[in-house]
Amino acid sequence: MRTLFDKIWDAHVIQNVPDGPTQLYIDRLYAHEVTSPQAFDTLRDKGLRVFRPGQVVAMPDHNTPSDQQACIHDEVGRKQVETLKRNCEEFGIRHFAMGTKDNGIIHVVGPEKGLSLPGMTIVCGDSHTSTHGAVGAVAMGIGTSEVAQVLASQCILQQKPKTMRINIEGTLPEGTTAKDVALYIMAQMTTSGATGYAVEYAGSAIRSMSMEGRLTLSNLSIEMGSRAGLIAPDETTFAYLKGREYAPKGAEWDRAVEEWKKLRSDDDAVFDKEVTYRAEDITPRITYGTNPGAGIAVDECIPTLESIPEQERDQFLAQLDYMQFQPGQKLEGVPVDYVFLGACTNGRIEDFRAFASVVKGKKKAPNVVAWLVPGSWAVRQQIVDEGIDKVLSEAGFELRLPSCSACLAMNPDKVPAGKLAISTSNRNFVGRQGPGARTILASPLTVAASAITGVVTDIRKLGE
Repeated sequence: MRTLFDKIWDAHVIQNVPDGPTQLYIDRLYAHEVTSPQAFDTLRDKGLRVFRPGQVVAMPDHNTPSDQQACIHDEVGRKQVETLKRNCEEFGIRHFAMGTKDNGIIHVVGPEKGLSLPGMTIVCGDSHTSTHGAVGAVAMGIGTSEVAQVLASQCILQQKPKTMRINIEGTLPEGTTAKDVALYIMAQMTTSGATGYAVEYAGSAIRSMSMEGRLTLSNLSIEMGSRAGLIAPDETTFAYLKGREYAPKGAEWDRAVEEWKKLRSDDDAVFDKEVTYRAEDITPRITYGTNPGAGIAVDECIPTLESIPEQERDQFLAQLDYMQFQPGQKLEGVPVDYVFLGACTNGRIEDFRAFASVVKGKKKAPNVVAWLVPGSWAVRQQIVDEGIDKVLSEAGFELRLPSCSACLAMNPDKVPAGKLAISTSNRNFVGRQGPGARTILASPLTVAASAITGVVTDIRKLGE
């Protein structure tokens, strides 16, 4: 009667502290340049070495510029990247350096290299670590002090979260993607609806999703407060992982798959909470506010003030004031200034294929600035190998170099104050894409359609 989360968690328990947290063994620690420096300093202060360096992988991504790899002009960003390199050299940690074929956004590189595998416990000092749960792992973002714990002991002290299952049953309508599913769930549950839970996604619509789609969905689990978001591994998972650089090979692969097939919630498993949504109810979505849960279908209007509970109206109006929108306004047709395709949410090859399928044979709107940024060098090479770069170029788009880019204002790709961006990234917080910048979150298909028309566009109506 155990859930998938329970099975993985229980297999990694070292000890339960009476009236306290669980000491949990960690299979994989990912580290990037922003949250790791203080953790390494903690080890130095205590005279400790990294306990199991072979289980740690590091790479810079947040500060990496997407227009050139040779130099980071921001002093703080440059120092963070240089410090990561030195720390990896000193402590003997595998380091995928900026500009190398192994580099990219850490939550894109991990799965695509087979470093993230079913049944693992995975942590990183980054909230979107939940991405890796798509392969059937327990993956959680942790704080800097906890990163130090894992570096020193390969263990972490954690309170076990409650469990929730979100079922999506049915067939998604044409033009609806995993990103739309995530935005729909957040609008239904709010950005705190899964706080304190580990979420398992299930149902026929989830089983029919590609691995890229599952990675997108798991990535956004943190945006509704979830500790982790995971999906039971199946033939789709195995096909995606087979042959990956760090995945098991030969007879070891066969043995691993047999074990991974056992990683599913028991038929009689009881979750602390369970909800079900109909796939047919989910259509292309956009956000209108300053949190990912403030969303509507792309052809709907922003809620009216009267439809908002009285205690939430001040916050609702504050969001619209920042976004320069009005209650009851229809956003379809509103001019956009910037479009962004990328991030650990939608920077994979499937996302670029989808974008290219929309813009092929068309031209980018002249009023739009476009940043198309692969999530890794491997994705960028695949874009070139498939000729997608030529499709993009002919439509007036430039393919940039791998980086977190405009997902967050920590590198040169900042949206100017007051400008409106429609973005495939994961957060639309105040100033997230640049001080004073305004962000609408959407899928690659919706972003592509808007890039062509220059206004917020329903992909289903692009040919009209």
